[in-house]
Amino acid sequence: MSVRTAGAARADLVADAALALLAERGMRGLTHRAVDEAAGLPQGSTSNLARTRQALLELAVRRLAEREARVLGLHEMPDPAAGTGSLVDALALATHRALTRNRELTLARYELALEATRRPELRAYFDAAGARFRDQLTALVTAMGSTDPERHALSLIAWADGLMFSCVAGSFSARVPDLAAVRESLREVLEGMIGA
Repeated sequence: MSVRTAGAARADLVADAALALLAERGMRGLTHRAVDEAAGLPQGSTSNLARTRQALLELAVRRLAEREARVLGLHEMPDPAAGTGSLVDALALATHRALTRNRELTLARYELALEATRRPELRAYFDAAGARFRDQLTALVTAMGSTDPERHALSLIAWADGLMFSCVAGSFSARVPDLAAVRESLREVLEGMIGA
């Protein structure tokens, strides 16, 4: 393994431990020492990679974006020519994955999003990391005939974020809808915007 590969693997290990701590303990539980312990690394390892809290948060946001790209299945997004139904299926599956198998990752994202409201430098980094999905969704709804793609992409993301927050951290956390229910609700939203 090259030095560069080993460094990247160590950074991913640290970032994954940071995300796990955020989900388990919240922002207060995220310290350099706690990350070292959670990652099984010698004390000071996290500080060597990310000297400041801001650097550690940026490392976590970068890793969050990488992992969420896989959860959201950005590589699985349909060809717009396949129609609204294929986009509904892809987005429903991505949303359901975030609610179930990747619940802890979703919790970590909310912790980071809230922290970004208090740290402008983190807000810029957080928003840039999320641009890939926003841009791809905007392009998809544009190609599907949206008359207002920016607004429609915002509405779709807000719907999914609202559902995820309600079911992961809000008043519906004990009742996560199944994939069929997520798909049906999303179909109603998307078809209302773009049409069948």
